[in-house]
Amino acid sequence: MNAAAIREKWNRIYRDWNGPFPAAATVLSENAHLLPLAGGQALDLACGLGGNAVFLARRGFEVDAVDISEAGIHALGNIARKEALAIQARVADVTEIHWPAERYDVIVVSRFLERALAPAIVGALKPGGLLFYQTFVETKSSLSGPSNPRFLLRDNELVRLFGGLLIRYYRDETRTGNPNAGQRDEAFLIAQRPFS
Repeated sequence: MNAAAIREKWNRIYRDWNGPFPAAATVLSENAHLLPLAGGQALDLACGLGGNAVFLARRGFEVDAVDISEAGIHALGNIARKEALAIQARVADVTEIHWPAERYDVIVVSRFLERALAPAIVGALKPGGLLFYQTFVETKSSLSGPSNPRFLLRDNELVRLFGGLLIRYYRDETRTGNPNAGQRDEAFLIAQRPFS
């Protein structure tokens, strides 16, 4: 699927959205105690409607939020203006952006996977910066998420993709134990760029 088709798919989804505003990703909301206390610069990569961006901005971060969908960015912009949040929301294909080096204290990626972006994500983190990443795995116990293997993580793949970072938290329960309990279908990673 080319960028135009992807954009139209997500525009249609977000234009038709009539549910509540999305909450922040679990990896971020359940581990917010790891965020820098003083706020800082944050990036919500492939932000969709911007649940992560709003969560971070409400905690004092200046947030860049980027997504391919004009409809998603428009909805996020409305919330940012209404609440006077420090969010710069822009429409762009995240695979085509040259990310600035060592700009962000926090980067959040949720339910998006483009493996080739891993080095750019690492490079965009400041020394000591944190990456919060959550997305779908191949060994799902339900039908949630994409079916295309290109968008599904293999076992421990997030750890391998971001092996140059210090792993602060990792969770991938796959199908182990009771499949009706716990956090299934997704892997969760928090990793920190070394200070030197």
